[in-house]
This record gives sequence, structure tokens and C-alpha cells, in this order.
Amino acid sequence: MVAARVASSVVRRQVRYVTPVPAGTARGLVADVYAQAEREQKLVVPPVLLHSPAPPVLAAYWMLMREPLVAGRTVDRRTKEAVAAGVSVANTCPYCVDMHSISLYDLATEDDAEAVADDRIVDLRDPAVRAVAGWARHAHATATAPPFPAAHAPELVGVVVAFHYLARVVNVFLPDHLLPAGLTGAARRRFKRAVGRLLRPTLRGAPRPGRSLALLPAATLPDDAGWAAADPVIAGAVARAYRAFDRAGEEAVPAAVRALLRERLDRWDGSSPGPGRDWYDDACAGLPGPDRAAGRLALLTAFASYRVDDEVVGAFRGTAPTDRALVQAVAWAAYVAAREVGRRCLRPAAR
Repeated sequence: MVAARVASSVVRRQVRYVTPVPAGTARGLVADVYAQAEREQKLVVPPVLLHSPAPPVLAAYWMLMREPLVAGRTVDRRTKEAVAAGVSVANTCPYCVDMHSISLYDLATEDDAEAVADDRIVDLRDPAVRAVAGWARHAHATATAPPFPAAHAPELVGVVVAFHYLARVVNVFLPDHLLPAGLTGAARRRFKRAVGRLLRPTLRGAPRPGRSLALLPAATLPDDAGWAAADPVIAGAVARAYRAFDRAGEEAVPAAVRALLRERLDRWDGSSPGPGRDWYDDACAGLPGPDRAAGRLALLTAFASYRVDDEVVGAFRGTAPTDRALVQAVAWAAYVAAREVGRRCLRPAAR
């Protein structure tokens, strides 16, 4: 019990910009999500904690991630972790790359884990995993037919969508790296090997599908999430999560900013916008003055989340000072981008 409290305190301190709800004081929906996360991951991890100031968004994140990735189904966990790591690389999220390459230390081989982390997916030994991970790595930018049967789409596209969402949010609220900064070479591998062994029970378990659905009310699956329809549980999770994210955006993000981000995503070719500031300053120039801080935060979260910094967050706080509003705004922008990636994933097959 003491060790659990210490671990919980340490991971809470990783979260920046907002104050997470401590596990010991959580109530209602937050407590329900924490209980599921602790049962299945043995710890309320930082990506769960950072969402806690906005309870419906926390539940939406949890079901969007849990049902495709964690719950036991048809696709093996090794393949899904390779997909998660590849998407994390695509989003320049070192924290998520560390986490999911560690998972591959136990589920695959160290060489495979490091190949994904180093963006060398072509070096993966298993051709089936290599094909799926390579497709996922570029799913946001290239029209490549999915290298898996249609029955696997709810799980694999679900993981792609979940991690296009999560990597963006993690880039805003968590440190650049999960592992100690001084670790290099053989020491870094030894550390990852040890953590992988600790995670083994959670990685090799198969929690019951659907446990998260009771967290949010039922909703209708949107047409652009048809990739989830073949699995009623994942479809239910996606429908509920999408509606919760939409409502968070309506509450925390000005209508003009929501329209601007959707218009930019319609024209997005999947490429990075580059290092300068002109692109988002120009995009926000037509917004009403009070909306520009929210516009910059939303655009950066969607297109270059690794560049959200104290200045961008501070400007948003000047117009929306609560932790809840900040979590809602970042989550909504990350979700809209991830939803667009999901929409594109099966487009070549449909043609």
C-alpha cells in the first residue's frame, strides 16, 4: 500500500500545466476510471491522471484506448504495441515511443523494439507485424491499402486513432521522455528490459472487452468511424468517446476555432507544418482577438503538438483559466485530428 502511494505521487508529478485528481480523493466517474486502470495496468498511469480535471474526457480517452488495445480480442498484443509505437514515432512523441517500445521488449525482441523506436520498421523480423506497423506509421499521410483482413480493422484502426489522439495530448502534458535522460546505449536497454519484465502481467493479460462502456451513455457511431462497425464493443466505445470529445470542444473551444481547425484538417496532406510560427499566426489572423489563443493551442495540438509550450498554454489560460478547460481544449483538438486519420485509414480499400 505504501509503495502504491509513493508510485502514485511520483507519476502525478510528471503531469504539467494541470493538477491531477489524486487517486485517494477521486469520486464518481474519475474514481470509476481510476479503478479500471489500476486493475488492468496495476497503476493509475500519467496519461490517465492528466485527463482527470475533465471527467467525461477522461472516460472517453480510457475507452478509446482500452477497448482496441488492452482488451482481449483477435489481433495479438505484439502487433498492436508495434502499431502504437509506430504512430508515436509519427507524432514525435518520445514519451509514448519509450512506453511502447518497452512493451515490445517483452512481447517481441529487443532488436524489434529498438527498430520501431528508431523509425526502422523495415527491420522488423516478422513480415506480418512489419507490414501492419509500416502501414500504421504512415496512415495519416499515405493512401496505402491496409495489410490485414477487414475483421481486424476495429482493433488496428482503433489503435491508430487512439494513439494519434494520445501522442498529441501526451506531448502537451507530460515530459519529453519516460526514461531517465542520462541513460544511453547498453544501460538504456537494460533499463527497458527490466521495466518490460515488470509490465509482463499487464501486457500478457486479456481483460474482458466492454468493461469501459458503462462509463458513458450510449451514442450513435458516426459514418466516418465505420471502420469500428464490425466490432460492436469497439463501435460502442468509439461512439461514446467521440460524443464526449465533441461536447468538450463545444464547452471549451470557440466555434470559430472549431471551424478553422476542421477546415485546415480537410486540406491536410499529413505533412509537418515546419518549424516557423507564420503558418499558425496567419491561420489565426482571421479569428476574433479573444479566440486567437485558443486557435494557436488547437492548431499546434493538431499539427505539431510537440511545439506546445508555456507561452501557448499561458495565453490560453488568460482566456480560460481552469484545468478543466485546458484539458478539454487540448483533448478536443487531438481528437479531431485523430478522427480525421481514422476516416482516411480504410479509404483506399473502399475505392
